[in-house]
Amino acid sequence: MEPKDYILDRIEGEYAYLKDIETGGEVFIAMALLPEGADIGSRIHSEMFQYTLAE
Repeated sequence: MEPKDYILDRIEGEYAYLKDIETGGEVFIAMALLPEGADIGSRIHSEMFQYTLAE
């Protein structure tokens, strides 16, 4: 899986909706997979099913 960068767009219950910075597409994942401190507007880097806060 290739690395991707997202913006945390919204949170609904236990799910986070991430917007792909390149394509504008949207994916949703469980909040438990996101790093501590992630909040709406955070930039999230995804690589090999691991999510980190991007700077």
